[in-house]
Amino acid sequence: MNSLFQTWPWYISGFIIAIIMLTLNYFGKVFGMSSNLRSMCSIAGAGKYVSFFDYDWKAQRWNLLVIVVAMLGGYVAVHFMSDPSNVTLNPKTIAQLSQMGIDAPNGKLVPNALFGEAAFQSPKMILILIVGGILIGFGSRYAGGCTSGHAISGMSNLQIQSLKAVIGFFLGGLVMSHFILPLLF
Repeated sequence: MNSLFQTWPWYISGFIIAIIMLTLNYFGKVFGMSSNLRSMCSIAGAGKYVSFFDYDWKAQRWNLLVIVVAMLGGYVAVHFMSDPSNVTLNPKTIAQLSQMGIDAPNGKLVPNALFGEAAFQSPKMILILIVGGILIGFGSRYAGGCTSGHAISGMSNLQIQSLKAVIGFFLGGLVMSHFILPLLF
């Protein structure tokens, strides 16, 4: 039982993800989180106004369940199973974060300056969250899916467009973390 409360090695997590993907492929399903936003907009009636949302969302009900289970799993993991003491950051990363005015997590999974309640009290952070959310929404729609859809589902199906999207995600992340983030903080 103790192994549930520790960080799992990549080969165990990877094996579980592979089994899930093989099962989805067997049943002809494609996994992705951003497609759920389209389903929720369709459920709300957006299909009456925009043809993109006019489709049979009931065929994607199983994927909506993925969101509910992911949120429930995240809640259980953080509140009942987390042990962030076994998560360590590279000292160079901590030094770079402190130069930008971001405190080290200090026994938490993420820094409070970026993910705590203080982030919602700063107009600068609220603006960053709004602009970032819009860019992520646009990017996932433009790329034809989100990181989970392309990196997990698309790559497991050997789709070349998913490989291109994942390369773009990584390059964008590198540019953001090395060039844009220091300018913002």
